[in-house]
Amino acid sequence: MSTVAMPLMVALPMLFTVLILIIGKFWRYIGPILGVACTAATFYLSLLLITAPDSVYQMGGWIPPIGIVMILDGLSKLMLLVVNLLAFLVMIYSISYMNRYTAQTKFYALFLLMLTGMNGVVLSGDLFNLFVFTEIASLASYALVGFGVESEELEAGFKYLILGSLASTAILFGVAIIYNLTGTVNMADAANMINAIKPNTALVFAIGMFIFGFALKSGLVPFHAWLPDAHPSAPAPVSAMLSGVLIKALGVYAITRVAFSVFNGEKVILDIILWFGLISAFVGGMLSIGQDDIKRLLAFSSISQVGYIAMGIGIGTPAGIAAALFHLFNHAVFKGLLFLDSGAIEMRTGTRDMRQMGGLMKRMPVTSLSTVIGSLSISGFPPFNGFFSKLLIIIALFQAKAYLFAGVAIFVSFITIAYYVKVQKQILFGPLPKVYSNIKEVPISMTIPLITLSVICLAAGIFYGFLNNALFYPATQAVLNQAKYISMVLGIGG
Repeated sequence: MSTVAMPLMVALPMLFTVLILIIGKFWRYIGPILGVACTAATFYLSLLLITAPDSVYQMGGWIPPIGIVMILDGLSKLMLLVVNLLAFLVMIYSISYMNRYTAQTKFYALFLLMLTGMNGVVLSGDLFNLFVFTEIASLASYALVGFGVESEELEAGFKYLILGSLASTAILFGVAIIYNLTGTVNMADAANMINAIKPNTALVFAIGMFIFGFALKSGLVPFHAWLPDAHPSAPAPVSAMLSGVLIKALGVYAITRVAFSVFNGEKVILDIILWFGLISAFVGGMLSIGQDDIKRLLAFSSISQVGYIAMGIGIGTPAGIAAALFHLFNHAVFKGLLFLDSGAIEMRTGTRDMRQMGGLMKRMPVTSLSTVIGSLSISGFPPFNGFFSKLLIIIALFQAKAYLFAGVAIFVSFITIAYYVKVQKQILFGPLPKVYSNIKEVPISMTIPLITLSVICLAAGIFYGFLNNALFYPATQAVLNQAKYISMVLGIGG
């Protein structure tokens, strides 16, 4: 089954992108129909792949390391589920939301092209195709950020393009150096050769290029300048995808895969990731407090939460990595939910300025309640999912004797509570301004994803044990066991 499903995860959204562009010239409503159908199919396939055995798909029958391969292991299964779950729900949300825009056909085509790139990144078994799929997803996201074509959107999209291109160039330099040193771009083959050679200046430089490129794609401080502008400017469905999964697939996943599967979790790499995580968690949290633009606040909050994930990965222990992957899943859910909530609120009020809002609980109960659930989840209130993943990261930091990092993680948790209390107070409660006295709840196609993500926020906390056994433990094993990765791909080693 996996031999069919794996290439379909990339081929389906690519095919539907072309179909939307062709049919859309004659029928403008084809975008949401094919968009929902495609994301439903890829989400279904991602569910099937969870129970599939780890496997290698050889493109064109060419054996590795000569041929291109797709890798299915615990880590890629988790990422495929996260990416395609959120893509499916965001696509449903877009049916009504995108009626505000012209050129909807182009939106759905770009959205599926972005999904093609993310699925390709997750499944790629060689460094060059990891770069290629990163570029496919990035190019689509640059266009989607500027989709509104107003001055703010175009400026944000251009800044994102320039910095994203700089990151891509660094990654390509890293790939080229590894190819020069090993004669291969297959990650397992390169890892096998790197293990046999002594560290040298070229190898250190390649590592630096990868860290810089993927850290910029992740939005980690100090490489975060593009993110606070890109997220608020983009349409809400795009913001949800950017924050929920794109920065994780192109950034967090990629740096984790390269750091462990290629470089076997070298301590210097993990230490850099750990410090980037600490700085990002603190700086992102502090910058969130002063924001009055709801989407800009959520953007800075994403920087802070990705910092938590980076700290869990950076300590390199099984407990830390499992907790980080749990928080990655959770952040995709509750941050995707909060960005979709912000889109619903902006759609009805016509503003993102929280100071002009208030009392929306009375007129938009579903959106308001889901905003409360998302805020409680990301703030770390039990029994919601964010409480357990943050707690597990902090425990893992203490177990690793990283006391400074654990202290900062606890401090930032309280900061997070403070600015999400501000969000709820200014938007949902208090007197309702007269200008909003006649607004109503958003259409059902927008509320269904809000309700679904809210339920997942609660269920993921309650059923963490089940999720850990099905998703996070196998993913952690895949991260830590480089020998098994090499053996699975090349048929050698232990």
